[in-house]
Amino acid sequence: MNQDFEDYYKEIYSDRWPSLRDSLLTPVKAMAFTHGLSKAYMMDRASIIAAESLVLPESGIVLDACAAPGGKSLVLASRMADNITLVSNEFSAERRHRLSRVLNEHLTEEKITQIKITGHDAARLGRKKEPCYDAILLDVPCSSERHVITDNNALTKWTLSRPRFLSARQWSLLSAAFLILKQGGSLVYSTCAISKVENDGVVSRLIKKYGSQVIVDRPDISHGENTQYGKIILPDKCDGMGPMYIARFKKAF
Repeated sequence: MNQDFEDYYKEIYSDRWPSLRDSLLTPVKAMAFTHGLSKAYMMDRASIIAAESLVLPESGIVLDACAAPGGKSLVLASRMADNITLVSNEFSAERRHRLSRVLNEHLTEEKITQIKITGHDAARLGRKKEPCYDAILLDVPCSSERHVITDNNALTKWTLSRPRFLSARQWSLLSAAFLILKQGGSLVYSTCAISKVENDGVVSRLIKKYGSQVIVDRPDISHGENTQYGKIILPDKCDGMGPMYIARFKKAF
């Protein structure tokens, strides 16, 4: 047991922490996503919900900014009209290789022609591009407590600085995504973290910096519970799904 880990999350979730902790120790109930695919892909239902929350344009360019391993790109691709291009971006070469394999194995040849795989550092895109994306899904690297709590090595290495360190990276990704989003476009920010500093804490920085340009567009989903700016799906109350935090915005004209 890592006592710092226990104390940190008990402070956030209080009397709920023991039941939430137990649910995190239970394996995810993966489901087969098949819609629009040539082959089923197993994934957490909460991840499907996150990708389904993005409002897609009738035409244009959609960015999956941190796309590996590829499940959310599959969901986006399954929803796209024929005149939409999906840019599936992944900075890590190893993870990008897996992303490419997943897309090619599960999508039809017609859908593959609508997808472009790139390898940019998404946190730097705001310095290089003008607003050019009609919708952006940003599923960021995060604390992933469900992984940490079931991996003794990861749990032993966990420190109080981890959520703060990750939130700094998440902020750089979110602010860059907002800069390259077209006016009127939809942006979904999601994490599989239960640490509030990585969820509403990061979103609050976006709202503070860009003010009235950020229109909170809370996703209308049946699962999860409201947070200050979004929704969070937690496994102790959602039949094992998640964790998944989902916040959605529109960029004002």
